[in-house]
Amino acid sequence: MDSREFRPVIGITMGDAAGIGPEIIDKALSKEEFYRIARPLVIGDAAVLSDALKVAKVDVKIRPVDSLSSAKFENGTIDVIDLKNINLSELKMGRVQAMAGKAAVEYVKKAVEMALKGEIDAIVTAPLNKEAMNLAGYDYAGHTEILADLTRTKNYAMMLIAGKLRVVHVTTHMSMLQACASIKKERVLTTIRLTYEAVQSLGIPNPKIAVAGLNPHAGEGGLFGEEELKEISPAIEEARRMGIDAIGPMPPDTVFLRASRGEYDAVVAMYHDQGHIPVKMLGFESGVNVTIGLPIIRTSVDHGTAYRRAGLRLGTGDPTSLEEAIRLAVQMVKAKKPPG
Repeated sequence: MDSREFRPVIGITMGDAAGIGPEIIDKALSKEEFYRIARPLVIGDAAVLSDALKVAKVDVKIRPVDSLSSAKFENGTIDVIDLKNINLSELKMGRVQAMAGKAAVEYVKKAVEMALKGEIDAIVTAPLNKEAMNLAGYDYAGHTEILADLTRTKNYAMMLIAGKLRVVHVTTHMSMLQACASIKKERVLTTIRLTYEAVQSLGIPNPKIAVAGLNPHAGEGGLFGEEELKEISPAIEEARRMGIDAIGPMPPDTVFLRASRGEYDAVVAMYHDQGHIPVKMLGFESGVNVTIGLPIIRTSVDHGTAYRRAGLRLGTGDPTSLEEAIRLAVQMVKAKKPPG
């Protein structure tokens, strides 16, 4: 079997049932393309996905299955591992609810279980809501932390992709004070290494990694802060000794523009908004989130549950980010698994 015939099994978690996840899944999987390149398998609630068809207005059928072996992967029919964990009569679209938060975590748990067993080749996640998840008793900051916990992964990071721009974060879901205090040599070095390996997994053998500074003008030689001198530069020097083509620290106000033009294969950002803002500006509807460092492949939409849009039930949810996440997951699986 050559690589063109290989169609990886992509597990797609439904996300928060009160958000736009079900709608955009129905829309994305109504397209024949995804059955040519993959075998999509949704992990969610079949009744919710069926109800979302009224909003999505696409001509597909929802087919509940108990296991992978029951799935047919046929264009026009969406196979769903049906966890039956949403009561439609109690579901309030566009609202934070513990029921939806609990269910969303259960979809991720099931997907990770299947991925670790080798039943699915990659996971693509629709958005969940952190408040709903926490209301249900799950004390996680988001998808990334759930996945790291379930796979017992210590060193991991978030990569955002929009066009040619790839950004990986040293710190993510924490306050600015905590983020600044967390910029340490070992943490920066680990993120550079994870970034290098992740970009290699996308088919770029010798990626060039630009590392952003924390402070304005990358500290200006210590004038605007010493993190660059004491923590970031030593990490870059160590990475270069390891054979990684890393440069910096680069001024944060220009490095993302240069990377988006193809000068660098990825940028290591120091904190959440430093990396998120340029990606959102470049590809708000089409950005993709990848968790790197895990023993499994996971890509995701780079947007939230869009409760307001989902609550109005106008059918305006844009599936572009989800579609890009599926395509990227397929690419990563094929890069990892040689033909045959």
